[in-house]
Amino acid sequence: MNSPRRENPVLITSAEPSYQDQLAARRRRYAIVMSMRIPCIVLAVVFAKIWWLALALLLLSVPLPWMAVLIANDRPPRKAEAPQRMQRQALTGKKPS
Repeated sequence: MNSPRRENPVLITSAEPSYQDQLAARRRRYAIVMSMRIPCIVLAVVFAKIWWLALALLLLSVPLPWMAVLIANDRPPRKAEAPQRMQRQALTGKKPS
């Protein structure tokens, strides 16, 4: 009744990464983008004498949290694949007339 199972799993190359792998990658991207905000604010304080540079660094740091959330919530799109169906010709070995 039970079919014998192979010890080595079948490799499916078109399978997308697991949910945990996708979540870990999105968390990593979020942390990277958010970690860029602190140096921008610190550099703005350091360059306070050069007002235009400090202002540019502060303005750069404002949209970073919003961008980090958008990047972190972005999942890869699902693949639209047509199902593989067995053709009748392949079953009988004859060409349809």
